Amino acid sequence: MSDDTSPAPPAAPAPDAVLAAFRKSIDNIDAALIHMLAERFRITQAVGEYKAKAALPPADPNREQRQIERLRALAVEADLDPEFSEKFLRFVIDEVIRHHERAAARDF
Repeated sequence: MSDDTSPAPPAAPAPDAVLAAFRKSIDNIDAALIHMLAERFRITQAVGEYKAKAALPPADPNREQRQIERLRALAVEADLDPEFSEKFLRFVIDEVIRHHERAAARDF
């Protein structure tokens, strides 16, 4: 026989429309970031193949430094932590260099 005196489970909280709207915006931005990164990597893949065919080095430290400085300045203008932007860009650049090294190792 069941115990009918036990309390009912708490009801799920009502959906928060404001939070849901914020999350929808975040989801849309995340999707846009993924598509932008995919496009960026398509272009850098072509750069890597070009560099391999032209016997250019996979990395260009001078360009990387200029890009980091440029994007740190953009981050400041956009009220984004420039340290974060540099870490993010460095992560992307390191992946691009790996792609370029793989392209250089292939025969064209």
